[in-house]
Amino acid sequence: MANGYRVKAFGGPEVMIWEALNLGDLAPGAVRVRVGASGINFAETRMRAGDYSGQELPFVMGMEVAGTVEQIGDGASGLAVGDRVFGRVRGAHAEVVDCDPEHLMLLPDSLSFEQGAAIPVGWLTAWHALYTVGGMQAGDRILIEAVGGSVGSAALALAKQADCWTLGTASRDDKLERALAMGCDAIVNYRNASVSEQVSSLTGGEGMDIGLMTIGDATADELIDSMGMDGRVVMFGSTGGRDITFNLRIGILNIQLLSMSISTSPAFMTRTMPEFRAQALPLFASGELVPVVDTVLPMSELARAHEMVDERTHFGKVILVNESN
Repeated sequence: MANGYRVKAFGGPEVMIWEALNLGDLAPGAVRVRVGASGINFAETRMRAGDYSGQELPFVMGMEVAGTVEQIGDGASGLAVGDRVFGRVRGAHAEVVDCDPEHLMLLPDSLSFEQGAAIPVGWLTAWHALYTVGGMQAGDRILIEAVGGSVGSAALALAKQADCWTLGTASRDDKLERALAMGCDAIVNYRNASVSEQVSSLTGGEGMDIGLMTIGDATADELIDSMGMDGRVVMFGSTGGRDITFNLRIGILNIQLLSMSISTSPAFMTRTMPEFRAQALPLFASGELVPVVDTVLPMSELARAHEMVDERTHFGKVILVNESN
């Protein structure tokens, strides 16, 4: 018997109850992982509150894990008991979680569980947005909204590793200063200045090649106005609301509006995961790519972690560690 944070009714942080989970027998083809650490994502606060599309009750909180393989189901291959792994999985805010091994990767020896838990959602989303959907190439100009977030900070690191020019936006100057320290080429506080005017000035009017859109209607017009000829706008989130409007002047510049979800995209498993394993994992192992961890809390402080996500003062990931493991 293992414990985990189960939600039986939608609401505030108080609805996340640490209780015994009856996992039952391990399903064929699955692996059981002893949780070392798990990451927090904005989407989880929406799941808990009841405004995440398709979320049914009851469910166990958590979307990503780093830990140790404890049991191998019949027919599962590629992993062994004792392997250190990380990946995307529902129910990771627990002592033990059952996983689809296709979503797991071996954790490089140089990374801690805390670092491993900071990778699966943010970095895979950023990779999918930039490479699989956006077609990023060296020399591209990349605009990254919410550059201090889990996906934004990962996208910044990936874009710089690919020799791209980057501009990050955020509503807090302290986050923008940290982005500069990470190598961001230019920054704009979208609450205080026009992003599109800054882009025009900095690029000689040429605009951006890829724009990562996640905030929503409050910044959509400025991001679209920042794009250059044949620019690709990749929409991957809705932290500021799900509805946006735009002017059909985008046709003049042949701008592409591209939406994505790594949970439903057929290309995620066929392209993003294999490419990430082959290309990104060696860079994490060598230290060229480094997971961005802002705060590490014990699993018992899940409610505080949700508060931190809602406050939006962190840069990178908030991580929970399983002290009982």
